[in-house]
Amino acid sequence: MTELGPVVWPPAPIGTERLVLRESEARDRAAFIELFASPEVGTYLGGPRPRDELERAVPEVPGRRAGLFVIALDGAMIGMITFDRRDAERPGHVHPDAREAELGYMFLREAWGRGYAAEACAAALDWFADTLPGEPVVLCTQTANDRSMRLAAKLGFTEVAQFEEFGAEQWFGVWPSVAPSG
Repeated sequence: MTELGPVVWPPAPIGTERLVLRESEARDRAAFIELFASPEVGTYLGGPRPRDELERAVPEVPGRRAGLFVIALDGAMIGMITFDRRDAERPGHVHPDAREAELGYMFLREAWGRGYAAEACAAALDWFADTLPGEPVVLCTQTANDRSMRLAAKLGFTEVAQFEEFGAEQWFGVWPSVAPSG
């Protein structure tokens, strides 16, 4: 059992036309540090973290946990996708008991604008639908994050709510479309 329920982790790597979604490896450490230290990547995620702090804190093999896929292009990490259970205390839910699977993603700045996020997220959502059939996935992003808003629409997320959290207007959607409870 994992945070995602009765899911065997890690799954076999998932190949797309250009990418591979796989478990983290030691060679991904520098890319993890770059993701979390990047001011551009952190714009809508609370800002960058200090690189020296990350160098000390990031383990030799970072991101080894259920629900985290590394996105690799030609073997090198260009981003990551996560499925985590949304905290019941946070706003935005589609079930009365909350704890929906929430899609998260981060890509290195140099990977932006090439369609990698749509390709990788679509593959991850397909995997999720096959693994946990009928279970919805939620996504929350700042309304000011135009790229993320476009990606949510392209992936087929349907708006459920908007609310303020972390000092910014948030968009909350669900995939596939289900009627919210309560």
